[in-house]
Amino acid sequence: MANDSPTCAAHNPNPRPPKVATPAGACDVHAHVCGTPARYPLIPNRLYTPPIAAPADYRHMLDALGLERGVLVQPSIYGTDNRAMLDALGTDPKRLRGVAVVPFDISASEIETLHAAGVRGVRANIVDLQDGQGVLPLDALRALAERIRPFGWHVEFLMHVDEFPDLDRQLARFPVDVVFGHLGYVSANKGIGTAGFAAMLRLLQDGKAWVKLTAPYRLTLAAMPYRDTDSSAQALVDAAPDRLLWGSDWPHVFIKTAMPNDGELFDVFAHWVQDAAIRRRILVDHPAKLYDF
Repeated sequence: MANDSPTCAAHNPNPRPPKVATPAGACDVHAHVCGTPARYPLIPNRLYTPPIAAPADYRHMLDALGLERGVLVQPSIYGTDNRAMLDALGTDPKRLRGVAVVPFDISASEIETLHAAGVRGVRANIVDLQDGQGVLPLDALRALAERIRPFGWHVEFLMHVDEFPDLDRQLARFPVDVVFGHLGYVSANKGIGTAGFAAMLRLLQDGKAWVKLTAPYRLTLAAMPYRDTDSSAQALVDAAPDRLLWGSDWPHVFIKTAMPNDGELFDVFAHWVQDAAIRRRILVDHPAKLYDF
């Protein structure tokens, strides 16, 4: 369905190998697939219109970077219609897992169906669902978390953590693990001194949350290698290296800077995490645990 949303640039089809070799079993925990609108209709109120980003193209990127596993996250353009993501999981069920977007009142049988297809978590878009600055729809989120808890799933938040100074108290007794995308989604010009970022660090240190080291270009208008995001990444690595994950954010939809090469993006991560043993835990051990590989 046509709307006034901007059309995104296509991903770089020629990913180069990273400068640092990836370990066996390495996983990209954050990517999206976008199919033909005729088959996978886009929601009318979407914020962007993506180019085609096919499962085969995604697997090509994984192969080029030496990544054995991948996690597909439902993008906002499809709402709760997870068919594009689920069809992609079906092309390589041993290699791929998924994070779905579902209604708060999803039934147990629907969760069972998604679990069988490879889904291991749900995504909550708090950027759009936020009731007010610093307010979460906690009752609905807790009810959803209780539904998915028997399946070992988690809730992934797309949110600007700096807008939630009491985040650790709000989620202190949350029924399942929580995951924050994009280093907490705090713009580089705000720095890491916000109360919400500090609250997120406390959740990590308490073993209740994970953070994805993803999409530094969403935090800055600086060019590759996005050096003004280094301080946020370093704070996370220093505080809680055992609660971190890495993802490509392929195919980099709605990007406001130059389209990156995925090998270069991995090199940014390798700059953040220079200890090979810690990199291996982030790339292999943590995804295997969280996504049930």
